[in-house]
Amino acid sequence: MQVARKFLIKGDVQGVGYRFFAQRAAARHQVVGYVRNCPDGTVEALVEGPAPSVEAFKDDLATGPQWAVVDQLEEINLDPTGTYSAFRIER
Repeated sequence: MQVARKFLIKGDVQGVGYRFFAQRAAARHQVVGYVRNCPDGTVEALVEGPAPSVEAFKDDLATGPQWAVVDQLEEINLDPTGTYSAFRIER
């Protein structure tokens, strides 16, 4: 079953390689979508894929790369759109 989730990651998550970490995690879990920095200092990720893969991706986001400090991970359920064919870093 395909699912879609938007994750808002708060903490020390910008300037620490978080987006590149998320891109590698997405490839590992074979999910598609995007990750981007937000002006308020958070990171936003939108992913679509099989439910178990999205959950595993979420677990990676909650940890983050070595220099990140994730204080909060907000999850928003969405309807899958099939819009994405890969996972990309948006600027």
